[in-house]
This record gives sequence, structure tokens and C-alpha cells, in this order.
Amino acid sequence: MKNNVVDIIKSSGEKTKFSLEKLRSSLKRVGADQKTINQIIDKVRDELYQGISTKEIYNRAYALLKRKKSYLASKYKLKKAIYELGPTGFPFERFVSAILSYSGYKTEVGRILQGQCVTHEVDVLAHKNGETSVIECKFHSEEGLNCNVKIPLYIYSRYNDIKAFWNGDLKNESKLTKGWVVTNTRFTEDAIKYGSCVNLYLLSWDYPKNDGLKDRIDRLGLYPITVSTLLTNREKQFLLSRDVVLCRQLIGDAFYLDHLGVSDARKEKILSEISMLCNS
Repeated sequence: MKNNVVDIIKSSGEKTKFSLEKLRSSLKRVGADQKTINQIIDKVRDELYQGISTKEIYNRAYALLKRKKSYLASKYKLKKAIYELGPTGFPFERFVSAILSYSGYKTEVGRILQGQCVTHEVDVLAHKNGETSVIECKFHSEEGLNCNVKIPLYIYSRYNDIKAFWNGDLKNESKLTKGWVVTNTRFTEDAIKYGSCVNLYLLSWDYPKNDGLKDRIDRLGLYPITVSTLLTNREKQFLLSRDVVLCRQLIGDAFYLDHLGVSDARKEKILSEISMLCNS
């Protein structure tokens, strides 16, 4: 079937045309070689049918990648792995905090701050170069849900209340200069327009262009522990409960695998996959 006439169903329920180029670029992004890319594309193209879901296309490409090189499959499942940080948003907050820590920020999670009018619990507080940012994380455990304009509207009012008190308090050594909203999904056009208008920094899966969450994670090699193809769900949840949210952290805290009763042979395999992933 020719790919240009195949309608596929996105996770939001919306119909769109299947794009061979999108599939090709997503496989290229994870570092698959040309031969592997061509094999996967041929296989997926042969199995296309009208109304196939993006999830089914993803599952097929993922299974084929896993057979070739498991660490490439880990990179490919990044978006899904972030959903797996749920069902609560707390591991996502720690994940965002960890990404910022590796980018030179000093971070705090779940801090209670006094505003001019009321107190606020802030997801992440980030300090760098004498400036502080208030970061609100909006996590969705289901695909297809976007952040609409109500979210930045609400966050901006909270940010201003905190800022009014923070910058007037002489005990604070830094200035509060920025409010952020970070989501694992996408922002609507109005949300982006509003954020830009009031100078609220928005960070989503693919926004800002070339500097969204996926770009930062790939660039810094900061993959969530949930990308691993070798760890079980129970093992991932155990590690998350011990504040190991990044694959990179497990390399330094490998003793947790001993706590889980992981055999030496399997432990070596897990750490080898993670090491290749973080350094690829």
C-alpha cells in the first residue's frame, strides 16, 4: 500500500497521513544505521493498513530495533518512558530537577514558598548565577492530552505572587527572575502565545524547537530509568522510589541492583546497555 494514501490514527484520536520521512527521522535520531532504517521502513510499509494507530506503528518499529540493538530501542521509547514515570507527577518533577542539575542549576523539589498573598508549594526551584526560577511541572500519564492556556495563566499568577514576596525579602541572596512551565506532552497555540507574551518559559516534549525535552535528553544523555528494555516494571518502580530517576544515576548506584537480587550476569548486561545509552 502506498504510504501517501494511508490514514493513521494519532493517540489524540485525530487522523493524519502516514509519513515515511517522520519514521525515518525518528530512527535516525536514535542513531540507527542506514541498513537498519531501511529494513524497519520496508517491514512497517508492508504492514500498513487504513486506520492503523501510531501506537501500532511505534510497537513494530520498537520490536525490530530491540532485536538489532537494545540500547537504540531504549532511545526510541523515550516518549513512552516518560509517561511510565507516572501515574503521579512526582517522579517527573524529580526527573526535571535532575536534568536541570546536570545543566548547572542547583535545584530543590517540593519547596513551600511564601507569596505576597498566600503560600505555594513549588515543584522545582532552580538557582544559577545569582538568579532563581520557579518551575511548575504538568505531567500527563495519558497520551493525547495537551496543556491549554489555562495552565500558563494560573502558573503566571502564582509566579507573580511568589516573586513579589521573594524579591522583597532581604534574606534571599538571589533574585527571582523567571517562571517556567514544563510538560511531558505539548502546549496549545494559545498557551505558547500567552507564555511568550508574559515572558513565561515553556518547555514541552518538542518546544522550543530543537531545545524541547527530547532534544535536551538526547543531547545530555539524560535518559529516565524507565527507558531500560532489560529492567522489569517492579525494578523500575523500586529504583524510582529510591530517587534513581536517570539511567546515569544507576551507573553510580549499581548496588541497588544487588538489593533487588539481580544476578551478576544480568547486572552486567543492564549496566552495559545503560552505559551505551548514556554515551551514544
